[in-house]
Order: sequence, then C-alpha cells, then structure tokens
Amino acid sequence: MSLRHVEVFNAVYQTGSVSGAARALNVSQPSVSKVLRHAETRIGFVLFRIVKGRLVPTDEAHVLFQEARELYARVESLQETAKNLRLGAGGSLRLAVLPSLGLEIAPSAVARFHSDNPTVAFEIQTLHNGDVLRSLYERNSDLALAHDAPHHPRLASSKVGSGELVLLFRKVDLPDPPDLVPLDMLKRHNLIRLSGTGAIGTLFTNDIAGGHGASASISVQTYYIAASLAKRGAGVAVVDEFTARASLSEDMDFRMLEHRPTFDIHCVHLEDRPLSSSAKKFISVLQATIKAARKSIRVEA
Repeated sequence: MSLRHVEVFNAVYQTGSVSGAARALNVSQPSVSKVLRHAETRIGFVLFRIVKGRLVPTDEAHVLFQEARELYARVESLQETAKNLRLGAGGSLRLAVLPSLGLEIAPSAVARFHSDNPTVAFEIQTLHNGDVLRSLYERNSDLALAHDAPHHPRLASSKVGSGELVLLFRKVDLPDPPDLVPLDMLKRHNLIRLSGTGAIGTLFTNDIAGGHGASASISVQTYYIAASLAKRGAGVAVVDEFTARASLSEDMDFRMLEHRPTFDIHCVHLEDRPLSSSAKKFISVLQATIKAARKSIRVEA
C-alpha cells in the first residue's frame, strides 16, 4: 500500500463512509472510491463490504487499521514538522520521560523552554525505565530523560542533574521529625518503595534496605502512586525529592535521609542521530530547571 492508499483507507475507516472520507480529505467521492479499489487490488483482499446500506470494515481491515493508524500518525507528525520548518520554527521535539521526572521536572522545563521558543512543537510521553530506552531504539522519541546512563553502543547520554531519595510522610504520622531521618527510624513504619532493577531500585536495596532492616511493606512502579498511598495513610514513602516537593500540602511533608542516597539524571539520545539545536537548547534549560528545583527543595526542607 502506498501512503495515499493508507490515507484514504484511514479516512474511510474512521468516518465510516466514502462521502465522509471525501469531506475529510477535501477530495471528490469518485476519487476516494478509485483509490480504495486500487488499494484492494494491490493487497489482494476486500477492505469494506456494504451491509444493509452501510460500509462495514472486514476483519482484515480491522487488523490493518492498527498498523495503518501508527503509520498515519507518523505521517501527520512529519507534516507538522515540515509546516513548522516552513514557518521558520525550530521544528519539533519528542520527549520520553520517567513518570517520576514527568511529575514536575519535565513539565517545568518544557514550560520554561516553550515560553521562549513557542514555535517548537513538543510531544511528551511518560514511560517506565526499559520502555524509555526502547522508544529511542525504535525512533519513537528524540530525547529521553532517565536515571540510568545507558550501556549501549547506539546510545549517547549526558548528565543534566542529580537528586536525592527522601522520606515523604503525613505530618500526623511523624509529628516531630528530625532534619535528617536516620535509616533505623524507617523500621518503625510501614515503608512504601519503588520496585524495579533500575538505578533507583538498586539504590533503595543497597543504601536503604541493605543492613538497616528497612524492608518495604508495599512496592509500586511509580512515585506518584507511592505519594498517593502515603497521603492516604498506607505508610511512609521513600521517593525522589522532586515528587516529594510536588506532594507537599498542609498534611504532607518530607525530610532528607541521614544517609543522603543520591541518583543522577541523564538525557539520552541515539548516537547516530545528532541532537537538533532545539534539543541542545532544551537540555540547557533542563539543567537550569533541575538546579533551581533542588535549590528550592533545600530551602523548603
């Protein structure tokens, strides 16, 4: 199937009629019918049947649509990028971030960058650690924000900042907390932690649980769920400092841990796909955003 075939098939499938597809594509109905018949001839099976006066997709069409939808979405993205470049814009930037970095850091950096570069289009997705790197391999994103520096010949990365794991809790559960919470103190409470084998999971296992008897009663995959559980009294949560800051309220507070477990934050991209000027500018804004966020966290803590 050519891209024109895919475009017409996608329009007919979504609108449910040849006339609807013609209006959506701003072409004539005979033109749509001709392209659709040609597509069916090329692929060797029927895409739509007329049932009781209505155009109904065949089983093969349903399967094909799942693939065509992804392809057409990329074509639309290409068209949008071309339009931005034609208008003198900086193009687009597809960003993949971990959920913990997508709660405050990434939105703050994007908002700050976008105010000075309003013509740069952003596409942001939050993914778990393994999926973030996969999105780069499969070219679904241009830049990824993650904790782990990748060990892969196709990937390059730069450190853009760092952070600490902290203890997030309800004030009623820790009414008089010390400035730095001893790890032994965690044994007295139900502990919520992030599961996984990435940098943060390893940090918890080695620096917090290991040798201190602080075992977790609840494990989750995202920090905002850990924060939500702590807010509802399920326990105290070891989370990154950025999630903790975003979770502050009249009832919630956080403290640094005595052992000060730290982690790095990296921007990752494909080695054979050099960063655009927009991406380089965004990385600089991201570094400044992380630095400012950490400074304000120290003041609040």
